[in-house]
Amino acid sequence: MSNAEEILEALDPEQRKVALATRGPVCVIAGAGTGKTRAITHRIAYSCAIGVMDPQRVLAITFTTRAAGEMRSRLRTLGVPGVSARTIHSAALKQLLYFWPKVFGGITPDLLSSKPPFITAAIERTDLKLARNQRDTVREISTEIEWAKVNQIAPEDLMKSGRTLRGQLDMGDVAKVYESYEALKKQERVIDFEDLLMLTSAMLENEPEVRERIHDQYRYFTIDEYQDISPLQQRLINAWLGSRDDICVVGDPAQTIYGFAGATPNFLLNFTERFPSAEVIRLTTGYRSTPEITFAANALIRSAQIGQELTVTNGHGSLPALTEYKTDGAEAIGVTEAISELISNGERPENIAVLARTNSQLNAIEKTFRSAGLPYQVRSNERFFDRTEIREFIRAIRQASVIQEPGVNWLDELRGIAQPYLTGPGMDGIGAILHLANELDRDDKFPRNLRALLQELADRAEQNNPPQMPVTTLATFHAAKGLEWNRVFLIGIGEGYLPYPQAPEDEELRLFYVGITRAREHLHLSHGGQASKFLDQLINLR
Repeated sequence: MSNAEEILEALDPEQRKVALATRGPVCVIAGAGTGKTRAITHRIAYSCAIGVMDPQRVLAITFTTRAAGEMRSRLRTLGVPGVSARTIHSAALKQLLYFWPKVFGGITPDLLSSKPPFITAAIERTDLKLARNQRDTVREISTEIEWAKVNQIAPEDLMKSGRTLRGQLDMGDVAKVYESYEALKKQERVIDFEDLLMLTSAMLENEPEVRERIHDQYRYFTIDEYQDISPLQQRLINAWLGSRDDICVVGDPAQTIYGFAGATPNFLLNFTERFPSAEVIRLTTGYRSTPEITFAANALIRSAQIGQELTVTNGHGSLPALTEYKTDGAEAIGVTEAISELISNGERPENIAVLARTNSQLNAIEKTFRSAGLPYQVRSNERFFDRTEIREFIRAIRQASVIQEPGVNWLDELRGIAQPYLTGPGMDGIGAILHLANELDRDDKFPRNLRALLQELADRAEQNNPPQMPVTTLATFHAAKGLEWNRVFLIGIGEGYLPYPQAPEDEELRLFYVGITRAREHLHLSHGGQASKFLDQLINLR
């Protein structure tokens, strides 16, 4: 059997169709847990094995650095280590840094890894009196600025955009902060992730020599999570592709959940309008969840017509369970007690996740977890390295690294630095860094000092690759996308939380679908007070 035949042997009939579609344009509609990564990696590997693609000229774009790493690992296993698998920002950064001296000249600007400090400084420069919680205000303004930039709307045009704010902010105030933020970045010679995409797109559009070299470098494109592409990201993809059509896009309309940040499913849904000859392939066999969980997800899709239903070959499991509590506080206590009992009975904590719609709901469950002594780690909408306590802890490590105490083990010194931070809501993040340090200490190639740890953390911050611990995960629905656990608790499925009042209801329904499909074997739903109307669309809950 040839290597090409072996590559196809591992695929089901639908995935095999994807692998055999070796020339673009190709559009793959892949439901949750249908093996899309397997399908597209095998497509690349098979195409390289039969000589249709040159692995050195393939660019595979993923949504996260974790997904990019997984794809590179799979491709190495399949015999094609030379494929470039990156996030869109990573790919753009590599190109921009390489051509910057020739195209722009001067010193290359630094990439802004954390927006909040700059947004805070921009607010102060405007002399605006924003009375709301400072942290929440900074987060909301940052979201609005990102939305404007990915939709390529300048500060002076923001008032004319027709954008409806999700919170209590005034659009005029946002526009002022946006203008101040842009001026501050220019003064400090830094660019943000949106600038990165804009500059790279403009470079390719306006510099024929650069465009020719990039087009020569990359001939074949695979774009994952295409349902969440923004107009700015599509602009860059268009610049990479040019007049060619060797592109394979993969996505699921039912999982479009980043509309608030400028993402849109229109590029996926209208793919065949741009490429009338495109082959459209659907992956409909789910491998992640039990039939009972898949049935619940299908009921949601059927009632709302938000995507395609899935079939499933896994063995049967328990029915999704619905628990009703009188209050949100009672719910937090009840869920914590249930998880504590599961862990006491031998359930591995890392196989459990608690997912909520909002950060405030996570804060409530954090408190009950701490009271019960249950270890946990939070994944939220806020980037790990943007968290205040993480920035302060890293600053403390940096200060200590300048003059290290002679004869003191670096891990002991790190634990001493960490002590003041190991209380309150931020302790999970500090614990994750300590866990990472312990793992690094076991690596003989690691220098075993604070400076090396700082470099590791800086690399992870740039790649948005936070350290992880083998503990129960607490996450927002948004932050859980792309992940899965054996047992998932969806909490706060009540009115006022889901759907979120300021968010489009159709996107909230898709968000609920994403939450449900994170569970492999056991799904628990709960709410305090009045149940969400979304629960009416699920049946056979016990």
